[in-house]
Amino acid sequence: MWASTQADSDSEASEPGSASVQTKALTNRHILVVGAVLVAALVLTMWWLLSGKPERIEAAPKPALIASASTAAPKTPAIVVVDVVGKVKTPGIVELAPGSRVIDALKAAGGIKGKPDTTALNMARVLSDGEQILVGIKPVQGTVGSTTPGKPAPGGNGAKVNLNAATIEQLDALPGVGPVTANAIISWRDEHGRFSRIEELMEVKGIGPATMADLKPFVMI
Repeated sequence: MWASTQADSDSEASEPGSASVQTKALTNRHILVVGAVLVAALVLTMWWLLSGKPERIEAAPKPALIASASTAAPKTPAIVVVDVVGKVKTPGIVELAPGSRVIDALKAAGGIKGKPDTTALNMARVLSDGEQILVGIKPVQGTVGSTTPGKPAPGGNGAKVNLNAATIEQLDALPGVGPVTANAIISWRDEHGRFSRIEELMEVKGIGPATMADLKPFVMI
């Protein structure tokens, strides 16, 4: 009986140790499960943060500004020079901006003087460089004279040719003047600005006393 009692005592003594081992194993298992859950949660959180972040788009570099002749500031346009004569307060040469009209030339010449007939003038006409505007007067009629054979009468309709506004074609139509001399007259005019006297034609290469005598009836300043 003592032996039985001893065995029961041994059995009772061993039970607390067994329970402690079981509790320790259970605790380790819980730690592993909780750790796995935390790792999974961390992975999901990182994935969500990375997938939800907008993609960064690099802006395209701006092209460098390259100066060129096409983008350079335009040059200042040339002025329009017009000779206004007749019934104006200050007749003579006026300088106007390109695109100006006849009315602008008359204003630049001080305006119309008196009450001349201006029905022949188109006030809205755009001006050309080098032209002459006659206000209230008729074109000067040229004296009848001989012209170079094969050439039309200079000036057209008997009008004299203005040396300061004539084109190469008009000068070429003058008696004793050919294309070479016409170009020489234009070059002299460009160099000196304008003719102030008809006699200055003698300074043009190719024009001598005889040619000058033929030209005088057909030219004016």
